Formats: sequence, structure tokens, C-alpha cells
Amino acid sequence: MMSKALEELRQFDTCAIANAIERFGLRLKNEGFTRPGLRCFTGDYPTALGRAVTCRVKTANPPMTGQSYYERTDWWKLIDSVEAPRIVLIEDLDGTPGLGSFMGEVHSAILAAMECAAAVTNGAVRDLPAVREMEFPLYASAATVSHAYAHMVDHGEPVSLFGLEVSCGEVVAVDCHGLLKIPMEIVEDLPIAAKEIVAKERKIIDLCRSSNFSLERLKAAVRGM
Repeated sequence: MMSKALEELRQFDTCAIANAIERFGLRLKNEGFTRPGLRCFTGDYPTALGRAVTCRVKTANPPMTGQSYYERTDWWKLIDSVEAPRIVLIEDLDGTPGLGSFMGEVHSAILAAMECAAAVTNGAVRDLPAVREMEFPLYASAATVSHAYAHMVDHGEPVSLFGLEVSCGEVVAVDCHGLLKIPMEIVEDLPIAAKEIVAKERKIIDLCRSSNFSLERLKAAVRGM
């Protein structure tokens, strides 16, 4: 049932979904979403929704053991264990995130093959033309030339991205506005709520763009919300 609800929610942007979440009063209106700084570097995509798969990385200095994330087959097992669709969340733990890129063409291909709908990081990304060609959404704070010393510190632990804390397995949505955490207990109720809110907003927008606009009609439409 949840996968059906997520598919229905894809027709809405994160703003509409956030409005729908507010209706249930489960959290404060200034919680549950990322602060400014996140943007998509590989295209303009519709909303991606799925369960979070988390990992934490560093790129500025060499790892204590091993080489790079390509050695972490246990990371791939974690991805495979989380119900699809999946969104990968990568926290760069360096003091200044983004010196090197954990996400590029190779890892984007791997994640796309493993039914991941997008990757989100507070760090940097690279290989942008190639990743645009494969149409895989990469959300980040910056682009960079090198992977530097990209390596995984751990995976499956909670991450913090642009002020939003997310645990592995939680439901999230991401688009050009940012990353939004969706309370699991209301996932199946959100499509109807979002549809109702969008329909009411559309009446006001249509009125404002019509030749029949007047302040009296606007006041009546707002009261109807």
C-alpha cells in the first residue's frame, strides 16, 4: 500500500506535500525539511520519493584503513535490504564539506541500477554531464573536480543534511525545493489531503488570472479555503 501512496504523491511537489503534512498536526511547521543550500546539479526532475538509505563519508583526508567506497560491498547489501524506491542520503562529515565528491558517474550508475530514485548530500558531486545523460538526480551543495580521498565512514546511521536529521528507512521526498521528511503513519493519507489543498489553491490562482477577478470574489474564494 505504501508504494502505491508514494507513486500517487509523485504528482505533487514537496511544497504541496508539506502543506498536506501540516493538516495532521504531527510536528511544528518549521520542522521536517532542509534549510537553504541544497540544489539539483543534473537536471530538472519531478519529485522523487522513497525510503532513506543513509551513509556518512569524508573526502578531505585518507581513510584509516582501505581505500574508497568501492570496497564497501556491505553498503550495497544495506541498499538492497531497504524497500524500494530508495533515496540515498550522504552526509559529508568534514569540517568544510565538499572538498571531494563521493558521488559521480560510476556510483550514480550503481545506485540507479539498485532502484535508487536520487542521491542527496551536503557535500559535492561531479561528472555532471555524464550523470545528466543517465538522468539520475544528484542533489548537493556544490560541484567539484576530484573525488579526493572519498571514503565511507559508516552506513545505516542517522544523517544530518542542511539541518534535517533522517534515519535509515524513513520516508523522504526531494525536488528543486529541498528534502522533506514524511511521517510514515500518514503516508497513505497524504495523497487525498494534498489533492484537496491543491484544488482549493487552484481556485484562487485561476480567479487571479481570469478576467472576472475582483477583490470581493477573491475574499469569497479565500474564505472558502
